[in-house]
Amino acid sequence: MSQDLVVAVTGASGSCYGVRLLEVLLHAGRRVHLVISPAGVQVSSHELGQDRQEIARDPTQLLPAGTPTELLEIHDHADFTAGIASGSFLTAGMAICPCSMGTLAAIASGLSQNLVHRAADVHLKERRKLVLVPRETPLGAIGLENMQKATAAGAVILPAAPGFYHRPESINDLVDFVVARICDQLDVEIDLGRRWGEDAS
Repeated sequence: MSQDLVVAVTGASGSCYGVRLLEVLLHAGRRVHLVISPAGVQVSSHELGQDRQEIARDPTQLLPAGTPTELLEIHDHADFTAGIASGSFLTAGMAICPCSMGTLAAIASGLSQNLVHRAADVHLKERRKLVLVPRETPLGAIGLENMQKATAAGAVILPAAPGFYHRPESINDLVDFVVARICDQLDVEIDLGRRWGEDAS
């Protein structure tokens, strides 16, 4: 089975989660297929303080210096000829991080309007792991219904809701908590902090 993973960044707040996930997966030696929606570029630019056009031209600028990018493949959100748009292209899973409510709605409804939606649909129909990371709060009835539909179809809903039992000392610790849970779902072994029951000393 392929060890390739798909990461999509859409237009929800929480760009730092997606960037950190991408960084961790690349350091773990996994080949990653990245798709950033136009709204994802816009939000990332605002939240991370980087030029929107530069992010659209070269998303690797979001990554910290020293991040290995040899195994990173970037796909345009409108490119339905990309391998990840086909079920015959093998992957080990996909994470949409962060996942906007619009993207969630499209996936729950089976609408393949762009490559993010189509790749997600592929993972569902092929019974591969699809992890959706919403950050919306509060949640309305429509969003909750869409989460239920996506879950029934086989997706994992993993809200960007960090825990505190590991006694975080920084925002980075909170981000890593969520990223570690995503990696658990994708079967990527990483060490991003103390787990429940581990010695805090």
